[in-house]
Amino acid sequence: MDITLEDPTGLRMHFPVNPSEVNIRRDKSFETITIIHGGELDVPQGVKVKEISFSSFFPAVYDASYCKYQPLPNPQTAMNQLNTWMEQREPLRLIMTETDVNVLVMLSAHNSSFKGGEPGDVYFDVTFRTWRDYKVRTLAERSGTSGGEARPDIKPVSATYTVKSGDSLWAIAKMNLGSGSRWREIYDINRALIGDNPDAIQIDQELVMP
Repeated sequence: MDITLEDPTGLRMHFPVNPSEVNIRRDKSFETITIIHGGELDVPQGVKVKEISFSSFFPAVYDASYCKYQPLPNPQTAMNQLNTWMEQREPLRLIMTETDVNVLVMLSAHNSSFKGGEPGDVYFDVTFRTWRDYKVRTLAERSGTSGGEARPDIKPVSATYTVKSGDSLWAIAKMNLGSGSRWREIYDINRALIGDNPDAIQIDQELVMP
């Protein structure tokens, strides 16, 4: 498995040591309301963004038994880059080969530590939150005319997904909708663009998501 992180400028970080495990957290959000004489009631509100986290380290010296490649990045420089990315507002693309993880994320937290007897090595924990595109409309874009009065546009803006290399409808549905079995929903909406073969999606096609 290879784990890479890439920013919109094309700058890429290839993590040199694979973590022992990767955790993906999925939660459903609820609004709790209180009913008089009836106690509390949870009302489901939707699925929260997913969190992806793992722990590893940047070694100062190459060791073929666990390092993925050489030459290795300077551990402190690599940690500084993670810190820079965490402070930015642009999403990053996180790819884990041999898995279905190929998704835009925001680096939400990272911690570093040093261990005695391992000079130069930097250990770290990172947490990513999957990123959802959104569009902010200007007042002019939202305005309509009817009898000379502006009317708000209450039509929801559809989310979209741009097809990347190695994508499939099943993988896109699993990462973005929570279940690969929902690939048919994506296909039905985008059939005019994809064509009769649901396996014939093309790189850079912009798919409308359910």
